[in-house]
Amino acid sequence: MNNNQILGILSTILGLIFIVAPVFSTALASTLLGISFLLLGIFSILTGIFGGTGMGGLLIISGILAAILGFILTTNIFAIPIIIAFQFYIIGFLMILMGIAGLFAGDQISKILSILMIILAIVMIALGVLTIDNPIIAPILMGASLIVEGVNLFVIKV
Repeated sequence: MNNNQILGILSTILGLIFIVAPVFSTALASTLLGISFLLLGIFSILTGIFGGTGMGGLLIISGILAAILGFILTTNIFAIPIIIAFQFYIIGFLMILMGIAGLFAGDQISKILSILMIILAIVMIALGVLTIDNPIIAPILMGASLIVEGVNLFVIKV
């Protein structure tokens, strides 16, 4: 067994955990990510104060922002689904803009691809709406994508 197959198995197991226990996995992921951002914020602030580099102010500001994000993620288990929903919105709107620009590109293939991109963008925005309405959808989508990635890693020979 090579490293990709081991990673594939682990990714598939993690995906199944996200699907079987979405609330637990969301809470655990949010807490771990929040603690990571809190530690990053604290270390950035300390490096900005005591580091002696010319970027002390920037490190302090980014450290404060990271600590605030860490606090939000640690105290609110549904912060990750909200972040994912906004990611769906942003990607969807950008894809709509790219699709509209592609409609004016000229050749027939780019117009067909642009229409498909606009349709996919509408699906992305709909997923964002569903994720905001029902935050449990986010860990299920994450689990499904982890399973697909795990199977992909396990099957592909490198």
